[in-house]
Amino acid sequence: MPPIRVGVIGVGFGATVHIPGFQSEGVEVVAVCASREERAQDAAEKFGIPNAFTDYRELVTHPDVDAVSVVTAPNLHYEMTKAALEASKHVMCEKPFTTNAAEAEELLAMANERGLTHMIAHEFRFAPQRTYARQLIDEGRIGEPQHITASLHLRFARRPGATPPAPSVGSGGMLGALGSHYIDGIRHWFGDISRVSATLHGNVPEGFSLADTNNAFSVHMDFANGAWGTLTCSLNAPLGQGGSIQIYGTEGSIHLSQSGPNPAPEGIVRVGRLEDDSRELRTIPIPEELHPFDDDRDHRLLPFRLEVQDFVRGIENGESPAPNFHDGLQCQRVLDAIQQSHRTGAAVDVPTR
Repeated sequence: MPPIRVGVIGVGFGATVHIPGFQSEGVEVVAVCASREERAQDAAEKFGIPNAFTDYRELVTHPDVDAVSVVTAPNLHYEMTKAALEASKHVMCEKPFTTNAAEAEELLAMANERGLTHMIAHEFRFAPQRTYARQLIDEGRIGEPQHITASLHLRFARRPGATPPAPSVGSGGMLGALGSHYIDGIRHWFGDISRVSATLHGNVPEGFSLADTNNAFSVHMDFANGAWGTLTCSLNAPLGQGGSIQIYGTEGSIHLSQSGPNPAPEGIVRVGRLEDDSRELRTIPIPEELHPFDDDRDHRLLPFRLEVQDFVRGIENGESPAPNFHDGLQCQRVLDAIQQSHRTGAAVDVPTR
């Protein structure tokens, strides 16, 4: 097949990761769109892209575009993805997929009805550390998974008294930005989440809601397979030490750690089994095939490029590899349930079909 031709909407994260990631994997980026003309033109010139637009509708209907990458604010994902699907384009959409499950259900149905390849940019599924954790679980290294606890504590303010960036409507706050990645990873390891009980925290400026201004949250999760877990995150943790994920099974455990908000390409995996003489966690090397190359431009490029490889194969084979719109829908259902649980103070069931 000739190279896939993609159009990228958004030149923030789009220019940092999506455009270079696609180009590095042999995908032709033939169009770019930004709300301001100078930003679109700058990105086009920097990356050698022949078409620059300020109206995403022109990009998604351009005859040279086979697929669209939506890299904008979450509240814009629905309208842009829908337009791309209506134009019969394959879609890679950033996370969180949409702002509510009803929108996600509609887009999943549209993509499937049209036979289009669809994926969500939950690239950290492809981070070597996290991929290896899934492999170890599948191999039975810890027996039957029973419990997972994940935490992320970061100091957002660079200096005492520093003010975080102004919130935007439909952003989802920290829950949408970082929580969605964790929820997708947790689902990848343990399966569907069936029930949540949650609280959100943060300051609420006039005209906004905690749904868009949360900077901390705590979630208890029950899984369809009977397992359970917790997820706790905060952006206001002085001297916060980063992230920790502890996965426990009937026969042992897996521990993952990271110093920042995202997993590093060279992440550490520690494993322990009850049958081991020492009964202690030990660091084990990640297989080289899970870290096939280095990309020093940005730590997110390695996992994103690996996801792009699946996206291309999906288009060639007429499939939608995971994480796809179904995974995006299930993640959004969990996000919606977390918001509802916070509002009502009660546990909320999550649909799993």
